[in-house]
Amino acid sequence: MPKHLLFVALAGHGHVTPTLPLVEELVQRGHRVDYATSEEFCDAARGAGARWVPLPPLPPFVPPARVDAGMIAFWFRHYFRALRATYPVLLEHARTERPDGICYDVTNWPARLVAAELDIPAVRCIPNLAENEEYSLDAQMLAGIPPAHPEMAGLAADCADFSAEHGVDLDVAGTMDVTEAVNLVFVPREFQPHGATFDGRFHFLGPLLGRREQREPWSPPAPDRPLLYVSLGTIFTEQPEFYRTCLEAFGGGDWQVAMTVGGTDPAALGPIPPAFEVRARFPQLAVLRHASAFVTHAGMGSTMEALAHGVPLVAVPQMPEQVANADRVVELGLGERLDPAALTPDVLAEAVARVASDGRIRANVARMRRSVADGGGVVRGAEVVEEHLG
Repeated sequence: MPKHLLFVALAGHGHVTPTLPLVEELVQRGHRVDYATSEEFCDAARGAGARWVPLPPLPPFVPPARVDAGMIAFWFRHYFRALRATYPVLLEHARTERPDGICYDVTNWPARLVAAELDIPAVRCIPNLAENEEYSLDAQMLAGIPPAHPEMAGLAADCADFSAEHGVDLDVAGTMDVTEAVNLVFVPREFQPHGATFDGRFHFLGPLLGRREQREPWSPPAPDRPLLYVSLGTIFTEQPEFYRTCLEAFGGGDWQVAMTVGGTDPAALGPIPPAFEVRARFPQLAVLRHASAFVTHAGMGSTMEALAHGVPLVAVPQMPEQVANADRVVELGLGERLDPAALTPDVLAEAVARVASDGRIRANVARMRRSVADGGGVVRGAEVVEEHLG
C-alpha cells in the first residue's frame, strides 16, 4: 500500500544530496513524499519527485580558514538556533498532513521530537559515521570544549528555554546522537569504526548515488592523460592559497587536473596552467569516473563517492569530522592524510603520486568498492523504509 512520507533535512549538500536518490526510489514505488528543507534545495527536492515544504533558512555562516574548538562550539549553538525555528513548522505540517513516516537527517532533532509527539514512525538518515557505545563522533567533535564553555553553556540554556516553550524534554545530548528504531547509514559497515558492534537497528547501505552521474555527464579534455580531481566540497572553498599550491604542484607535470574553487575567483589565483580546468563546481560523480586520484577535504559524501568509483584519496581535512574520516581512510589503507597547515607543492605532489601508484592502496580501494556495492544502496534503503512502515 502506498505511504505518505515526510523527509526532513534543513541544509547542507552533504546532508540533503544523499537522500534525494532514496526519495526518487520511493516515489517511483508509488509513495508520496514531502520534503522539508530550505529554499536552496527546493528544486532538488522537486526534481526527485517530492513536494517541497519550506523551512526557515539556515542563517549565513562562513567558516574561518582554520577551525578550532571555539568555532565548533559556536557552530553547535548557531545551528541549534536555526533548527529551533523549524520545529513549529514541522509540527504543524505533520499534524495537518499526518504522514505515515518521518525520515530525517541525523542533525535535524526537531523532526525526531515531532515524530515522538505525534506517534509517527521515524527513520534516521546518517550521512556520516554512525555512533554507539563503542564509537562517538560527537565526542571527537567536542574534544577540548568543556560544558562550561560560554557557547556550550548557552546551548544548554537554549535547550531549557526551548523545552519550557514547547513542553518537550530536550537537553544538549538530545540535539546530537539519539538512536532510532531504524537508522540508515550512508557508509558501508566495513568503513564504520567498530562496525561489527552496531546492532540490527543500523542499516549500512553505502552511498546513495542514484542517477546524478547520468544527468550531469563530463569527460576529460585529454582522455589519454591521468586525471586528478581536486575539491574541498561546498563549504570550505575560500582557500586561494590551497588552490595556488595545487597549481604549482601539478602545473607542469603529467596530470590533467579538474579543480573546484567554489566562490573563489579563478582570476585571483594567477595564471592557470593549460593542464588545469578550474570551475566553481564540477559534476563530481562524472569526474570521479575518470579520476586516478582525488585531493579532497574528506567530507563523507565526497569520500564515499570516491570509493564507489575506486579512486584513492589524498585527504586535506578542514574540520574535526573530516579529520575522523581522513583518519579512517589512512587506517584502512585507502589513501593518505595531509596537514593543511604544512602543505607545500612538493608534499602534495608526492602524496598524489604515491596513492596513484601504490598497489596496496589500489587493492584496498577495490575491496572497499565491493563493500560499497554490497550495502544495497538505494534499493535496500527503500525496502527498509517500507518494511518499517508495514
